[in-house]
Amino acid sequence: MTTIVPPPAAPTVPARPAPATRPRDGAPVPDVDHTSVTTAQEGAGEGRRRRARGSLWWLRWLSPVALVVIWQIAGATGILPERILPAPQLIAESGIKLIASGELVDALAVSSVRVVQGFVLGGAIGLVLGVIVGTSRYADAILDPPLQMLRALPHLGLIPLFILWFGIGEAPKVLLIALGVVFPIYLNTASALRQVDPKLRDMATVFGFTRRQRLTEVILPSIAPQVLVGVRQSLAIAWLTLIVAEQLNASTGLGYLIMNARDYFQIDVIIVGLVVYALLGILTDAAVRVAEARALSHYR
Repeated sequence: MTTIVPPPAAPTVPARPAPATRPRDGAPVPDVDHTSVTTAQEGAGEGRRRRARGSLWWLRWLSPVALVVIWQIAGATGILPERILPAPQLIAESGIKLIASGELVDALAVSSVRVVQGFVLGGAIGLVLGVIVGTSRYADAILDPPLQMLRALPHLGLIPLFILWFGIGEAPKVLLIALGVVFPIYLNTASALRQVDPKLRDMATVFGFTRRQRLTEVILPSIAPQVLVGVRQSLAIAWLTLIVAEQLNASTGLGYLIMNARDYFQIDVIIVGLVVYALLGILTDAAVRVAEARALSHYR
């Protein structure tokens, strides 16, 4: 009797799992908008970073407050002698006395007028020169070299000449501030005008913009950020120049207050004056930043 041996069974191949959703035959495969997904992820990441920065705001104040506390303790215990650096409490008391007597307010008013006059004069000159040089190659070739040579001179080193030329009144102080203000605004304005995209000008021509529309809708939005950077730099230089200018033959102002305190060895009054200078610089810079944000939001 013949034994029939059955053939070996075929190996079992595991079936692939079907996708969760399969389109019907002939139906298009839905596209996934990877751009929107990426944008959402980036937005979420930026939100997390902002929250992290916001939660650590107190760290930015920790080191200044700690320094003031250490300074106060060192002054109160005698580790830091008063003749070298008075304690913050003594400096605050001196500031309150100067405000109550009206000396600080009067000095601040005089110094602010000098800065405003010098800034307006120097800013106007720098803006006009920047527009001329930034819009004309011939003006760039003729005016820019001597202006760069003048910019290379330390303007505070010109104080003796200014006194000889303009005397010892208000004129040399205001003109010295104006000289320091001119160049940041000039350089930033000229550079911004050179960098205006020619395609924007062509677009304005195609759409038939008038000259006024080109200025307000194309040129000003393009150059405003860089010009405002120049304004911020000029304000910092204006206050720095004022500190030096008011210490030369001045009878009023913060510089005079500091020099008078030096003669009587009143270190606390000197530090009050320097703190006021620093606060004025910070406040004017903050004001320009607010104006910059509003101007840019208006153009947008």
